[in-house]
Amino acid sequence: MWCGTLGELTGFVYSLEAPLGLLSRPRSLPVTYSPSQFQRGLSFPKFLSQFGTEEQCLQEMFASRWPKGFICPECGGQEHCRLPRRGLYQCNVCHTQTSVTAGTIFHGTHLPLTSWFLAMHLLTCGKHSVSAMELKRQLGVTYETAWRMKQKILHVMLERENGRVLSGRVEVDDAYMGGERHDGTTGRGTTGKTPFLAAVQTTPDGDPDGRKVLYVKLTKVRNFKGRTVKTWAKRSLATASHVLTDGMTGFRCLRTVVKHHDRKVMPGGWRSAKHPAFAWVNTILGNLKGSLLGVCRWVSVKHLPRYLAEFQWRFNRRFDLSTILQRLLRAAVLTPPLPENLLVLAERSR
Repeated sequence: MWCGTLGELTGFVYSLEAPLGLLSRPRSLPVTYSPSQFQRGLSFPKFLSQFGTEEQCLQEMFASRWPKGFICPECGGQEHCRLPRRGLYQCNVCHTQTSVTAGTIFHGTHLPLTSWFLAMHLLTCGKHSVSAMELKRQLGVTYETAWRMKQKILHVMLERENGRVLSGRVEVDDAYMGGERHDGTTGRGTTGKTPFLAAVQTTPDGDPDGRKVLYVKLTKVRNFKGRTVKTWAKRSLATASHVLTDGMTGFRCLRTVVKHHDRKVMPGGWRSAKHPAFAWVNTILGNLKGSLLGVCRWVSVKHLPRYLAEFQWRFNRRFDLSTILQRLLRAAVLTPPLPENLLVLAERSR
């Protein structure tokens, strides 16, 4: 179980200038950088030139929702006409009228599309998230509106990442999110902490350039019992994976799910964080907690799955920052509407 601080990882030095998920080598060794660190991404001036007007956002959303041209949601017809005054599209076959936002996560919105595009840009352009309070200031809306916008966008990320399956070499660790409560309890039974599982897919051990992290998966769970871990593993790990874990009892069930399970009994405490076999999963956990604490300061337990998914979604798409906004938009127009009553409900532990 990882429970250390950001500076307890052996052989690495944290840099305030390093992008999300990346660390610098020890100062005594030559510094090497991944090409993904120096991507241009989508700058703010370029964002404004592409999505600065309502018409530009409308055309981009239309192309994202119907890349092969308009398709009627009722009859599947493609012949249509546009009703510009009402912002609708009418099918020439069945005369059904629909908007570009109908049936998507933007369904029923009264906000301009430029506000939605700016919110998505702010949540994807940096290596860290943006708080609802900061969205409120940047968008010029109320805090309640900014919070709802962020939660809907995070819900899109959660839906997109739910089906991710890791393969190859995978480091798995149990972790907690939450502050300390001085009620006398210690260890895994401590109150006020929410359990979740962290899995990191890396390159093989024999990689000549050194082991690199590829993808991550972060999942809130009810507990770390064998039955819970086994259910999670069947949905998250490929059968042929080579999984490395510590000696927690709940991880024993993995040998019935994956082909190779390397279970290493750890001494606990800070020594576990220094084990080289778990260098990347400990690094990811440090970055995750540092990001959440630095941006949100506090996260509701019932909405934690969305915040974990946000970190996961952004990290797993760090290889091509120039198209990250378009990828989020595509996922958003494919995500069904999220009514207010479902928005505020807790995500179920998986």
